[in-house]
Amino acid sequence: MDSSQPQRTGSGREIAMLVGVLLLVAAGSVFTYWVRSEDAEASGQPPAATTTAPAPRPTPPAPIIGEVVHADVYFDVKSTRLRADAVRLLQQKAELIEPAGAWGILVQGYADAQGPAEYNRALAERRAMAVKQFLVELGVPGESIKVVTIGQDGALCDEPSAECQQLNRRVHLEIRQLPRAAAEPLRPALLVGDTLDTRVGRRQEP
Repeated sequence: MDSSQPQRTGSGREIAMLVGVLLLVAAGSVFTYWVRSEDAEASGQPPAATTTAPAPRPTPPAPIIGEVVHADVYFDVKSTRLRADAVRLLQQKAELIEPAGAWGILVQGYADAQGPAEYNRALAERRAMAVKQFLVELGVPGESIKVVTIGQDGALCDEPSAECQQLNRRVHLEIRQLPRAAAEPLRPALLVGDTLDTRVGRRQEP
């Protein structure tokens, strides 16, 4: 009994020393991580564990001056309402149009051959005006948009099938960036003392 008591005491001390060493190692690791985190915050760098933010969607490049961008917006039967796919397409095309530039946008309205020609022409005009109004709401200058009504005379497909007639119920867009000089009205050069006769559009000497 007496000889085994010192051995138990010795083994207990060894266990206690081992536990102490492990606690010191753990405390050192926590302290090292804390110091590195403080250094990263001080230098302005994000911690290594942070997730990177998703990259923003790139804006499509604007057309080159003189280059024409074409797009077609399709409609349902006897409808002037913009469908979801048409809304997305017009939003994408509106991103190309920089407010600071000079633009020429041609909006052409079409219709299928179902019904009287005059009705289809009026329907095509309302579709083109719906597209123009939505582009204006997206920030496109209204003075840059020209509407042309063609109606059923501009049909792409003459077959009676539903797929063919769907191609005819459309609004076609042509987007072109113009030189800055083309968007500025021409003004006559006046000399000091000259007056402009607006009735005949020419200068008169005082």
